[in-house]
Amino acid sequence: MSIGTLELPVRVVGDIGGTHVRFALCRGVNDIQRIWVRRTRDYQGLEAPLREFLSQEGIPAVKVAVIGIANPVSGDHITMTNAQWSFSTEAVRKALNLERLVLLNDFSILALSLPHLPADELELIGSGKPVRNAPIGLLGPGTGLGVSGLIPTSDGKWIALAGEGGHTSFSPCDETETWLWEEARAVYGHVSNERFLSGAGLQFIHRCLTRQAGLQEESLSPPDITKRALEQSCPLSTRALDIFCSILGTAAANLALTLGARGGIFLGGGIVPKLGEYFARSPFHTRFHDKGRFGDYLAAIPVHVIRSPYPGLVGAAAHLIH
Repeated sequence: MSIGTLELPVRVVGDIGGTHVRFALCRGVNDIQRIWVRRTRDYQGLEAPLREFLSQEGIPAVKVAVIGIANPVSGDHITMTNAQWSFSTEAVRKALNLERLVLLNDFSILALSLPHLPADELELIGSGKPVRNAPIGLLGPGTGLGVSGLIPTSDGKWIALAGEGGHTSFSPCDETETWLWEEARAVYGHVSNERFLSGAGLQFIHRCLTRQAGLQEESLSPPDITKRALEQSCPLSTRALDIFCSILGTAAANLALTLGARGGIFLGGGIVPKLGEYFARSPFHTRFHDKGRFGDYLAAIPVHVIRSPYPGLVGAAAHLIH
């Protein structure tokens, strides 16, 4: 850190996804305290949960907040894609008497955390080696599909990309994926990568496989499907998760090639970090290398699963000192 934590005032950092709201107090990336987690669906905007957090006993007066949110941030008004939230950033700032309220895309914030995460919170998949001062790619399926990256600057800092790569068009790689694309197109019209690489996407794959097998559909949640797959108690759940990981491997390889991400690919979100030992032996890595003449190029790129408990909060803190 270039600024000592004792010189920094207490700020609020936050990470808002389609499933959870997380706030904390911080003085720097190594000093994050009072972590507070609630369900996104219990609120309809930012003011109520942030006020609830700030109203806790022992929380000092805070004037600055930096929050990542799972949504494009292109103006004052935010309407979340994967949650029933709609609010004005400026109205929230005034209502809570903040001097600054900064909202950034949640995966831009997550990207900023990567240089600060300890090695024991990153699981290497495969055997690639990072190239110093090379771009880094980041993606992660959860409620939606987040995508970002880090671009190095000449002065040793990083620029975090703010995009919506999860909504790029899905491209099938085999007959099964072509069939799934046709099924999804009949329902959604445009078929993005997020239609498969998300909790709802895993459910969609499982439902399609169930119908194809002529079985009665079950209302399984993404954790239910994952649990059955990891326990090997349901062949359709296992196949659904294998297909999910294959598609993720292709998406990760596409991102690596697009960014020239020889600094590494990092996988976050709410699904992959919960797959445990299965993920390393899943079809992900085979598909990640399956790029013909560029297979060796991709084999040299390290892939890490982010196993940090609150990386978005670390990234928001990193933005404060960036």
